[in-house]
Amino acid sequence: SIMSSMQKVTLALLDAANDRDPVVQEQVRKSILTLGNQQPDKVLSMCQDYLLKHPKLVVGHRVVILQTIELVVKSRIDDISYPKIKSVIQLASDEMTKSKEVVPEWQQAASNILVAVGNKYINDIMEEILGKFQPGVLPHFFVVQTLANLSDSNVYGMVPFLNAIMGTMLPMLGMTKQDNMKWVFSSALCRFSESILEYLANLDKAPDPTVRKDTFSSEIYSAYDILFNSWIQSRESKLRLTVAEALGSMSHLMAHDKLEEQLPKLLPTILGLYKKNSEHYIITKSLCQVLEASVNMGSRVLETQIDGLLLALHQQICSPVDFSNPPTVKNHNEVLRCFTILANTFPDRLMVFVLQRLENSNERNRMGSLAVLRHLINSSTSIMETKKLLILASIRQPLADHSNKVKKRVVQVISAMAHHGYLELEGGDLLVRFIIQHCALPDTYHRPPDPEEVTNEALRSMCDNTLHLFTTTVGRLTDVLWPMLLCYLTPNQYASATTPLCKSLILLANKKRAAQEASFIINFNAQGVDTHTYGHDVTDEPSPRLRVNAAFPFRCRGHGAPSLSLLNALSPNIHPKAEPLWENEIPKLLSYLEGLFKYTTVMYFLYRCIGVILQQCYNKELVRKQLQEILISTRHNDAIERTGVAMGIGLCASSHLNGTLEKLEEFGKSDAFRKASGIFGLLKDKNDVDVEKMKSTLILCYGYVALHAPEDQLLTRIDSDILQNISKNFNTKVKHIVTPLYILWFKSIIVVQKYSSYWLSSGQDHERERAVKTTAELLQFYLDNLSVKNLVTFHNLGALVGRLSPRCTDPNPEVRRAAIDCIYRLMYIQLRYEGTDCFFIAQLGLTVFLKLTLFLPLHSLCLQQLSTLLFMLFDGLVDSQSNCSRASSVILNTLLKNRGAGLQDLVPEMLEVLHNRLQVIGEEQVKVAIGQSILILATQHLQTVVNTLVAYPLPYDSWSCEMWMALGADSTLALQIMEMIIEKLNVMVPYVDKKESMLRPGLTKVATSQPLAMTCALREMMLNGQSADAVAYVFPKLFSSLLVRLGSSVGVQLPKDLNSNSIISDCKTTNKMNVINFDVCGVAVEALRILLGRAQLDAVMKPLDQEGAWDKMKDPQQHTTGVTLLSRAMAKHAGPRLPAIVEGLCPSLCNIYECQRITVTAFFSELLNHHVVTELMILDMLMNNMMERITDTCGTVRMLAVRGLGNIAVGSPEKVNKYAKELLAAMSSGMEEKDDPGKLITLEAMSGMLLENSVLASMGFLLLYGFTQRSIVMFCQENDEIRCASIMLLGNLSKFGSGEPVFKDQIHNVLVSLLLHLSDPNPQVVKACKYSMRICAPIVGSEQISAMFQNHLLEEKGLHYGEFINDLTKYLTVFSFLMSFFLSSGLVMLLQDPDPLVRVKAAEAMGHFH
Repeated sequence: SIMSSMQKVTLALLDAANDRDPVVQEQVRKSILTLGNQQPDKVLSMCQDYLLKHPKLVVGHRVVILQTIELVVKSRIDDISYPKIKSVIQLASDEMTKSKEVVPEWQQAASNILVAVGNKYINDIMEEILGKFQPGVLPHFFVVQTLANLSDSNVYGMVPFLNAIMGTMLPMLGMTKQDNMKWVFSSALCRFSESILEYLANLDKAPDPTVRKDTFSSEIYSAYDILFNSWIQSRESKLRLTVAEALGSMSHLMAHDKLEEQLPKLLPTILGLYKKNSEHYIITKSLCQVLEASVNMGSRVLETQIDGLLLALHQQICSPVDFSNPPTVKNHNEVLRCFTILANTFPDRLMVFVLQRLENSNERNRMGSLAVLRHLINSSTSIMETKKLLILASIRQPLADHSNKVKKRVVQVISAMAHHGYLELEGGDLLVRFIIQHCALPDTYHRPPDPEEVTNEALRSMCDNTLHLFTTTVGRLTDVLWPMLLCYLTPNQYASATTPLCKSLILLANKKRAAQEASFIINFNAQGVDTHTYGHDVTDEPSPRLRVNAAFPFRCRGHGAPSLSLLNALSPNIHPKAEPLWENEIPKLLSYLEGLFKYTTVMYFLYRCIGVILQQCYNKELVRKQLQEILISTRHNDAIERTGVAMGIGLCASSHLNGTLEKLEEFGKSDAFRKASGIFGLLKDKNDVDVEKMKSTLILCYGYVALHAPEDQLLTRIDSDILQNISKNFNTKVKHIVTPLYILWFKSIIVVQKYSSYWLSSGQDHERERAVKTTAELLQFYLDNLSVKNLVTFHNLGALVGRLSPRCTDPNPEVRRAAIDCIYRLMYIQLRYEGTDCFFIAQLGLTVFLKLTLFLPLHSLCLQQLSTLLFMLFDGLVDSQSNCSRASSVILNTLLKNRGAGLQDLVPEMLEVLHNRLQVIGEEQVKVAIGQSILILATQHLQTVVNTLVAYPLPYDSWSCEMWMALGADSTLALQIMEMIIEKLNVMVPYVDKKESMLRPGLTKVATSQPLAMTCALREMMLNGQSADAVAYVFPKLFSSLLVRLGSSVGVQLPKDLNSNSIISDCKTTNKMNVINFDVCGVAVEALRILLGRAQLDAVMKPLDQEGAWDKMKDPQQHTTGVTLLSRAMAKHAGPRLPAIVEGLCPSLCNIYECQRITVTAFFSELLNHHVVTELMILDMLMNNMMERITDTCGTVRMLAVRGLGNIAVGSPEKVNKYAKELLAAMSSGMEEKDDPGKLITLEAMSGMLLENSVLASMGFLLLYGFTQRSIVMFCQENDEIRCASIMLLGNLSKFGSGEPVFKDQIHNVLVSLLLHLSDPNPQVVKACKYSMRICAPIVGSEQISAMFQNHLLEEKGLHYGEFINDLTKYLTVFSFLMSFFLSSGLVMLLQDPDPLVRVKAAEAMGHFH
């Protein structure tokens, strides 16, 4: 019963394996695996039986079960019985090859089982697989893939089979035509080669140690020949890369002489792939393997290729590395590996090449060369040993570079040099100086727009770390750095480097002191101490400088504490008695500094003291004078001192508010601000006052004035004197200065809204907390003092709720609590304005409050309050806190659902705001919510939303595209929009003809903006996967409309005033680069391509991609070819959809636009080439349309119509007799076409006649004779195709007219021309001549001549023209004097032909004839 229970459980799990939820699927797999671990044979049997009993199981379900089998096999391979292993192998093999078509997920799952079993039972696996890998027959895709994976997972088991496998495979390579099979063979060859190399590298572990590389050389070279000479030229990028990868692995196994012979062709081919492929890693990996193989065999040819190799590799190393994109990182590392290989063989040439490019004017070239140099120093130590002095001399040029990016690479090179003994050599001190100089870099005040740019801070931090590493990890540098670093402590230019210098010197001093090295003691009083020449005298005692540093501990990146610590470490060098004293006192000072880092500088304390004194002073003139002195003498760059000044001035204002405000305003208008920001500011020293720091001081002063000013005086001054001056000086560069808005009395709630909005959404917790708490206090004060005599509207309610409601979800609990208090108080204020007793709300709990918070804006706000609330919530979408931005989006969408119907006038403005917000939102959830907002507005105001978005500037930016994509998320709404756009596209003017220039003749087609915008809109909507249902429903209309739109866009230019009607005024000037890449026809092609993809017509898209049909559709010269390819693919792979499409396209055949008629006729013409139109019963409709187009005013349309009618003979031959009369009339009309400059219509008519033998058979004699005459006239056309078709037609006509004497004379007359065309330069014309002369031979009347024609004039057989003419002449002379006369006369006439080639051939024939 236990087994029975287990079987039931397993069966239930197998039934549930295809659950819609992937989490459930995963759990089912785990559960079956658990059972399989207990009873592997039983569970495997049940899985097998389940698959066999359900042969029509959906692919997804089969895949899950197969994956489960694989897991059980991997887990319990040793416990599964051998008979069960055999049955599992058979099952997996059958599942893998059951379908001839490639179904990757299914067949890969089956293949994985075989690979898992093959890790132990390789012989059984190979017996099964090789049965499906037979000579002369192309195997299944996954048979080859499985062999490749087996060689990867079981090297020692597979390599013994590989010689035989490759022997069978080689003939298959020549038979392979499809790209996917070429790809899998190439991939397999790559894996095989890698397995062989691994086997040979570990022969000591191999089962057969006698295996040698030359065992495989012959087969590898044969495969190489096909891959290199044929497959690597493929148009398919993925195939090219795989072939290149295979060639790289195979190069190690090729015979040395063969590889040497191929290198001059192989290396340039691999390098050429860089230009053809955007993915470079595989190419570089292959190149690296080829180089390695070449170097290992001591190639002599490689030296001839070195210049091209170095240039290509240098170009690669100069490419930017995107560390978020692993292939670019791998490519960078492979390129460096290539340089290492070349360095081992050509060290001198490589070093000259790299060092020369250190002086290149291009920044990226210099960076690339430094990257190579660093790598070579680290990886090729022995080779670089003799190049050290050369490198030291060459590195001086980059030391003077102005680019921080280059400097960063220089620092990395110096770090590598330090570890390999370069810094101990002459010139090494310059490199140390470079590091220290950049430890002293100033801050970057203006952030660079380039994201790759290296800021001063980043470079400085890197140099700090590098100096620290020199001290701690490179022991050999201890004697170099000590005492050299001491010399950099005293010069002013290195003041900002004091902190890292001191830290390094402390470590060095402690190390030498602990080791009791004599070099630790430096006699600073001695003269002429030989300590190197570093540009400064090391005998300058550093003690005074260090003590000065300690007096100003927070300057220069906090150099006080490190200076004191260094003094302590150097104490034996300063004075014998200093050591015990400093060891006792300096630690106390350090402890004191740590506790008082922020608030205890002397100046900070003094300024506060001055503020308290001025607060008590009654002499107003003295107060003004002191305030002036304070503001002028302040060091505004020191944040602590700046805070002390502001606090002091705030204390002074508590007694002298008017005088303080006047003095602050006067200071704000003083010359100090103008000079700092004007032209003279360019000349100031970097240590001078920065105007932004001065503004920060001023704003901070106003904040403390507001904090300490008397309440009765502040209310009248807050708006006009304080906030107005704050707003004048406030900008993003001083946002880190938080004005303390602890102002308890405000004259107006609007002031809070206007000036605290920034801090309400600040990224700093304390700023938001202060702002919200301040607002809460202000609202409470407002509520306490509110006296409503008449019922009025609280107009600011919407704005305040919009600002504060998102803060109810703030991550800071204090902010959340204060925000909820604010909402409470706002509700009280609203109820007071409405005249409601506030008692009842005081009884409400928090739950009811939250409901009321939503109820209030949804139902009781007037339109003005509602619109204000909405736009405040729009601002909340970009809140610094993701919780709050998400809350804003939720409230916004709730409002729009409930009240959006009455906001039609605001829709364009709301959409513009949402468009702007999308540009700065990083939170994905908020972006999704904005998409919902657009959907909500569209459901309520569809026409307005569509009209607004259509009018956005072209080309649509990424945010406009996101808005259109959002509309595709709702299939019902998407369907409405698509039908609306289709209806408009069908009636709108697609372009206008304009005269481009008075000097140039002719008109230019210029696109109209609205249809172009609507095409872009359709494209973006269809990119949303959720639009699939809508696309499926309206597919025929969409396809027809976009195809016609495509036809109207070929050769059409963008208007110069592309966005003159744009509703977004800021965007009317479109980015020029975007416009350059914006192609009218390209938009239509892309939309059509996306439509096919969304309709899941991959089978249609595949041949179109392979044959380059999309590009051809855009090319005016190849447009009809591209449309023909599209029609062919649709006929083959989307037949059932054609009737509705044809019905939708028919009206466009009568359109006034010639281009649309051409496109539709080309589409219909090719449809007639396929039998599917008969099966779908649309042949009559297409036939009638083509007959109508025979008389079209456009020659191209007439030509395509004739082609279509001719195609009936191929597509529906059984219908030719039914339409014989119409077809004959059409072809006759085509051959008589007068308005046909290139004779293209005539060519199509003749080509059609060639296909319709049953029509020719039904012709009367006169018609045959007429057609013969017309075909003969075409013999002398310059167009090869026309000559070929006319001669072929003559042969076909002669089949049906041979009994008439007049027809016989025609053949005699034309024989001269046929004989001349036997030597036509075009081989197809020659073949046509041979065919026609064989058909006409019986009409000549001579059995000898007829036999001669039949024997010698075979299409594929060569012909000696002179001998043939000689023999023919003899027969003709004997056979008929009249015939000889015809030939002679004809040749004489041809001597007058304007074509010199004809005259030459006539003369040659006459020579043979006479």
